[in-house]
Amino acid sequence: MPIFRRRTSQPEVEPDTRPQEFTYVPDAGDESLRPMAEHRDRLLSQVEPLIAFGMSLYDAWGLALCEDITSDINLPRFDNAQVDGYAVRAIDVSRARGADPITLRVIGTLYAGDATALQIGPREAVRIMTGAPMPVGADAVVPFAVTDRGAGAVRVYVPVEAGANLRPLGSDVADGDVLARQGQVVDSRLIGLLAGAGIDKVLARPHPRVVVISTGAELVEPGRPLTNPAQIYDANLDLIAAAAKAAGALVYRVPAHSDDPDQLRDIVTDQLIRADLIITTGGVSEGDADVVKQLMPSMGLTDFADVAMQPGRPQGFGLIGEDKVPVIMLPGNPVSAYVSFEAFVLPVIRKLMGIEQVNNPPVRCVAESIMRSTKGKLQFGRGIVRNDNGRRFVQLVGGHGSHLLGDLARANALVLLPPEVEKVAAGDLVHCWMLDHD
Repeated sequence: MPIFRRRTSQPEVEPDTRPQEFTYVPDAGDESLRPMAEHRDRLLSQVEPLIAFGMSLYDAWGLALCEDITSDINLPRFDNAQVDGYAVRAIDVSRARGADPITLRVIGTLYAGDATALQIGPREAVRIMTGAPMPVGADAVVPFAVTDRGAGAVRVYVPVEAGANLRPLGSDVADGDVLARQGQVVDSRLIGLLAGAGIDKVLARPHPRVVVISTGAELVEPGRPLTNPAQIYDANLDLIAAAAKAAGALVYRVPAHSDDPDQLRDIVTDQLIRADLIITTGGVSEGDADVVKQLMPSMGLTDFADVAMQPGRPQGFGLIGEDKVPVIMLPGNPVSAYVSFEAFVLPVIRKLMGIEQVNNPPVRCVAESIMRSTKGKLQFGRGIVRNDNGRRFVQLVGGHGSHLLGDLARANALVLLPPEVEKVAAGDLVHCWMLDHD
């Protein structure tokens, strides 16, 4: 049995085009801050969309198509009744009136799925149910409600026009119509259309397998006891894993609550075999215990940079292991990690999935109050955007601290305050990334 139940030419198998070396030169010894967009573009240059394969419609939900899909049937496949009633010739009931009904002879009954061939002549009718094929000669359906619902003969009290209450062949989709385009994301409505056209499988890129590893000896998994006053609960693992899941990834959560390089090496090595992308949180700054930054250069190509953004300044990227698995290394403060996910990880996941719009498109909002920023860095303020008659307004939530989880939870947007801006006046326009895309 062929993979695809439709007329199609099988595409050639895509080659594995994953980069084996950096396509750019890391900034060795450069102490200047790297612009956020430049760092994002460097990461995107190092990953390619995953190889596509044929999969069921249900499994393709949320994925990007790798082909144009054309219908090879008409929808509806035949003229059929839109309501329960009687299939008639419109001319026969054109003079029907409540006080002077038209009487037609009923020659049979048709149900949905009934392939019985019936043909009506002058002043004849067929009792018909919704979805049943129209008999030859009929050009309209009279609803039961305007008849006496007769069996051998029926009285019709209201006239109908030709074409009334029927669904003509091909009126929804015609044979040869394009149902979907390459790059289009499969949603439930498209699945319904494709299934209705008899298509059971599509060519799409799979959900990326993303491993999230949180590091830090001070971290404890939620639900477990804190055994000393210096410990904190790990917010990053579930925060970033949930964000990756919302982006369309198949996520594996791996706590690495240690600053031991050998232990982290073993954890990363174990995950390479199943990962299309690895995300780590913590350990990318300049401290003595920043184990990620100390370890990863020994495992593959790495690029660490200070990015001109707040929060989220320290960032890391690598191609690790024999298969050069991409690893994005995020800072450890939860808000920094989340903002970095939106800036860098989300576009990479979307590119792996073959989604054309990889970046979160900014929307323009009116500032409801004064906003202050640090010059020289792209400031990501947490904000609440409201819509007032089609116009968006935004106000900041709390402060700029990278530890303020309560403010992040209340926000529905990130307010982008450019590096050259120190103050935004109330009423000025600002750009925001909406966070409710999950």
